[in-house]
Amino acid sequence: MTTSKGSGYKLCSLLFETTKNYNTNLQTLLALVEKAPEKSLIVAPEVAITGFDYENLDKAVEFFKVAEEELKKASYKKIIILTMLEKREGNVFNFAKIFFNGEVVYERAKAKLFRFGEEHKYMSEGDGEDIKIVEVDGIKIGILICFELRFKEFWQKLEGCDVIAVPSWWGVLRVEHFMVMTRALAIINQCYVIASDSQNEECTKMSGIITPHGKDVRNENKACLELKYNEKEIVKMRRYMDVGIG
Repeated sequence: MTTSKGSGYKLCSLLFETTKNYNTNLQTLLALVEKAPEKSLIVAPEVAITGFDYENLDKAVEFFKVAEEELKKASYKKIIILTMLEKREGNVFNFAKIFFNGEVVYERAKAKLFRFGEEHKYMSEGDGEDIKIVEVDGIKIGILICFELRFKEFWQKLEGCDVIAVPSWWGVLRVEHFMVMTRALAIINQCYVIASDSQNEECTKMSGIITPHGKDVRNENKACLELKYNEKEIVKMRRYMDVGIG
């Protein structure tokens, strides 16, 4: 008997508020990770641990060292995806990271900064060429960080993913954009999309999971929304509506 890749995994979309206290935010995240079952793929909001705390940027980028070590410990038999601010070679970047079994197995810097929110004044952009599919424990994963969701060339780079994670800090004034695009991303790429947005007042609070068939389930008031991962649903959709995705 053969088992499908990623067999037994739960997909988890997180929704919680980021406070001014970094350690409080980290403990909130770690508690949610701990509650999730083994073999969970967990996506947290963008910069969920520090927020975009530009007034204390040096403190925020320094805290990543503490957070990274704690998340490594929490990632045994779990996949954790989030972003965090980090300084390298004198420049601050917003790094997406995938933690699994005690290691950072993939990372890249945000390639499209949200200039309307003045991110470019405090951070440097990464390279869009680093946006790629990475396989973790049999699941092909891609990541789009918040504003990157608006760039259609990135959607195509992630064609063939089983799961696309979208950690976000998305403005509440554009809530319909976030909902429509995350759902469309799942439909056009025929894969699962795990969107995780912050519960902070200025954000949409519309974390959720969208299936390869386009079924859209949002967290509402749940700190952690869980959905069983089923690789057969991806295969079924790609056979039923064959658009050339392998």
